[in-house]
Amino acid sequence: MREKKKRTTFQKITMVVVWLMLIFTLGSVILGSLSAFF
Repeated sequence: MREKKKRTTFQKITMVVVWLMLIFTLGSVILGSLSAFF
């Protein structure tokens, strides 16, 4: 399934943005649940 293509700059940027969104969402959820307890 894996293609031997070089990733374009746009694909790299998209991946980074997606990961940042995921981390930010997880972080806010964890902070929200923590502030609810404390």
